[in-house]
This record gives sequence, C-alpha cells and structure tokens, in this order.
Amino acid sequence: MPQKQPKDWSIIGTMALAVVVFIAMFLLVTIMPQTEVIPYSDFQKYLDAGKVARVTVSDDAITGELSERMPSGATSFRANRVPPDLAAELSRHSVSYSGLPSGSGLSWLSWIIPPLIFLGVWWLAARGILGGGLSGGLLSAGHSKAKLVAETDIDVTFDDVAGVDEAKEELREIVDFLKRPQEFTRLGAHIPRGILLVGPPGTGKTLLARAVAGQAGVAFYSTNGAEFVEMFVGVGAARVRDLFEQARQSAPCIIFIDELDALGRARGISPIAGQDEKEQTLNQLLAEMDGFDRSAAIVILAATNRPEILDPALLRAGRFDRQVLVDRPDKKGRVDILRIHLKHLKLALDVKLVDIAALTPGFTGADLANLANEAAVLATRRGADAISMSDFSGAVERVVAGLEKRSRVLIPKERRVVAYHEMGHALVSLAIPGADPVRKVRSFHMGLRASATRCGSPLRTGF
Repeated sequence: MPQKQPKDWSIIGTMALAVVVFIAMFLLVTIMPQTEVIPYSDFQKYLDAGKVARVTVSDDAITGELSERMPSGATSFRANRVPPDLAAELSRHSVSYSGLPSGSGLSWLSWIIPPLIFLGVWWLAARGILGGGLSGGLLSAGHSKAKLVAETDIDVTFDDVAGVDEAKEELREIVDFLKRPQEFTRLGAHIPRGILLVGPPGTGKTLLARAVAGQAGVAFYSTNGAEFVEMFVGVGAARVRDLFEQARQSAPCIIFIDELDALGRARGISPIAGQDEKEQTLNQLLAEMDGFDRSAAIVILAATNRPEILDPALLRAGRFDRQVLVDRPDKKGRVDILRIHLKHLKLALDVKLVDIAALTPGFTGADLANLANEAAVLATRRGADAISMSDFSGAVERVVAGLEKRSRVLIPKERRVVAYHEMGHALVSLAIPGADPVRKVRSFHMGLRASATRCGSPLRTGF
C-alpha cells in the first residue's frame, strides 16, 4: 500500500514562529509604556513647573515620568542632555534647544527584533537542510523519486494490451512467479532479476509493464532513468539505494525504469570517468541488482529504444536476464489494437477494422490511438453523427503525409507531369501480382491524384 505522506513540519513551525513574533510585538506595543523623546528645553519647562515625578540621569540622557500627560498622551519621556551652562544661557534668551545622543540612536527594540529575525531564518534554513524544508531540503535530494502505485490502483491488465502477443506470453511467466513463487522454488528455480523491454517508441512497453503489475496484483514503482542523475555527485547512487530499500519493504513488487539508456549508458565515454555522476549511479544499480535476495519477490522491468548503447554489465546473466522484443504490430495485431481504441467511439456502418489495418502498415499502438482521435476530429469538424471510413482515410493521409498544401501553386505543365508520374505508380501497383490494391484515384482540373498502397506503406500522390 502507498506510504502515508509525512507532515511538513517546516510549514507548521513557520506558522508557529510567525504567531509567536506577532504576539510578542503586540505585547511590546500595548503593554510597555510609550516613551516620547522631547527637547531638553521642554524638560526644563516641565521641571520648573513641578510636573516631573521622577527621573533617571545618565551621561548623555535623562529619562523619567511626568505627573501629568503630555499633549501626545504619553507620560514617559526621554531628553538628551545639554551642558548646564549652555542650557542656562539658552533659557535666558528663550531659545528652544535639545541634545543629540552619543550612541547610534537605536531603541532597545532594535536589539531584540534582528536576533529574532536571524533565529527564524536560521531555523528555516536548518529545517531545509535536514530535509523538511519547503523545497524538500538538501539531504532529501537522495530520496527516490519513483512513484509508488498500489496494486489496487492499477486498472491495466493483459486484456488491455494487444498486438504484442509474443511479449505478453513471455511476461506471463513473471506474473506466475509473483503469484505462485512456491511452484517454481520447489524445483530450485528462482525468479528472474530483471527483464528488458526493447522496441521502437510507442509500441506499448510502459503499458506492458503496468499490465504485468496489474495482472499480478503487486505494488508498482515507476521511475525514469533521467530522474537518478543530478548535478551533485552521489545523489543518483543515493536514490538508487533508497528505491531498492523501499522495494524490499513492499515486496512482492515491480520496479519499472523507463528510458534505461539515460542511466545505463556504456561506461568509459566520459574523459573524467572516475568522477562521472552517471557512472557512480550505474555502479550502484549494478551493485543493488547483484545484492538482491533471490527469495525476495522483486522484479525489475526496464524499457529502452536503444539497447545497443547500454553497458554490457547491465545485460549479463544475473541482472537483466531476458530481453523481450516489443515490436511494431502486424496486420492482425493492428486489428486487435484498433478494437481496443475504437470501442468507445461511435462508428458508421461502413467502418471495417481490417480495412483500417490495411491502410496503416508500420503504425505502432500510439500511432493507431492518434489515428482514431484524428478520425474523430475530422468527423466532428464536418458535423457527422458517426465516424465513417472516409474520416479514417483522411486521418491516415494527414498522419502519413501531413496537411494538404492547398495554397501551393504549380504551373499547368508541372501539374500534368506530376500527375502522369504518380498515376504511373498506381498502374504499376495494379500490374504487379500480389501487390496491395490501389486505394484512391481522384481527378480534377489540370491533373490527377492517385493514392496507392505500395511496398507495405501508403503513398500519397499528386497535387
């Protein structure tokens, strides 16, 4: 089951600190008596009038209390001292005078507030370094970024995967290992350590990995090879250790590493190979796979589009024991994939999955999903009630050849030459025994448009 997320104590501590500072400032403002700085001449007037209750004299200032309130409402005062002889002379001439403080003039608050601010900033920084800060902290960089998906949250099974029957059969054995390990261990067999899914982009490698976890009913850790590599040396290795430690606690489970080539590239390429962060991360991955307890029901699935650049140490027996090819589907596979992607669409009666599969040789599962969406968009654009075969034909042309260049202007002679040339492709396709049939021939003024299926790929011709 997914681990419960810990509370972010840094946010709670920040709020508590803010409340304490606010209360302290409120008490300082409301409870402490207000002291007004007055000129020394005003102090002399209050003194002559007998309104001074008590005073405290220092080298450069006089502070005290008046027996009645000043116009501002305060009773506490502070006056900077003036030499007595000068004060008497100024008073004799009725001159208002005051003194300047010998220090910096900062009140006692200036000595309390900055330390409070410093302590608050230091506390937040310390929390951040220890891993509880708002940004995750420095030491939390070594925590794995793999996403844990509980077995109850995986709604993908082998029924949702089509077009790769051989790969599914190969992976069913892994499901049996995870479900009934005792049947294999009784004869001394052990679960494979790792399986590498190899194939072009969009063929369903990630979907297959999720289907294995959903079929087996185990936890699923999903991550990417690029998430292990960071700027700081040692972070990637720490993340690998953390990932495998979590997996051991959640066994039986599946670890899926997508784009393994970002992490498992062959070593020795970097000019500073001994200090390369990627190499340290790869070394840690190799060590963790070697240190697997064979009794622990943990399977590593990885996917890559470029197995030729992987380090040989990853592909040796005992690590990624098996390589499963997830190739482009054949015609039957494309029909099965289309059946899955089109079951939620409203189709017209003229739509036949076999005909669509014949139009899409070389398409992957992702391409067929995009094709279904493009056909639905075209049908919606023309205001149709259902998706017809013409929408799928237009979607194939758009996916294979791109948008039609209606604004391209050709001279009549060039248009006629191109039309004859492309029509030749259609005639040759008709003349060759066993070739795929011509799918479209359309004529218009000053030329022809011919579309044929030749050599297993649709050919869009003419202008």
